[in-house]
Amino acid sequence: MKISTKGRYALRVMLDIAEQKSDKYVSVRDISRRQNITVKYLEQIISPLHKAGYLVSFRGNSGGYKLSRDPDEYIVGDILRLMEGSLASSPCTEDNFDCPMKRECRTYEFWAGLDRVVKDYIDSRTLRDLMPRKRDIESFLL
Repeated sequence: MKISTKGRYALRVMLDIAEQKSDKYVSVRDISRRQNITVKYLEQIISPLHKAGYLVSFRGNSGGYKLSRDPDEYIVGDILRLMEGSLASSPCTEDNFDCPMKRECRTYEFWAGLDRVVKDYIDSRTLRDLMPRKRDIESFLL
């Protein structure tokens, strides 16, 4: 499994918005500048996040996007699956793939185990977990 640019950038965009004041809308131009992602590419990333209800938008001069929920309520795995689809390590562990060799395959359990480890990890992290804490920032600046 390899996470695409869209998946990685979606996580960065969500984190960028989460780190801003939650009552203010964040413009695509500001996100673009901070994250060094073109506005055109950002729009392709933000669109599915908005359609999935992860972001709310406001049009106009002070418009932009903000999170629809608290950062604690966004699971990293959900964001990645939205952008990537399946995160299975092998076609044989895909939900919709019925492998005829599954019962006899000596490697199936390995791939299924790898998928469980990845799923457990990405589903145990929220946007809040990725946000730097004040003391982390202070120690970085010292």
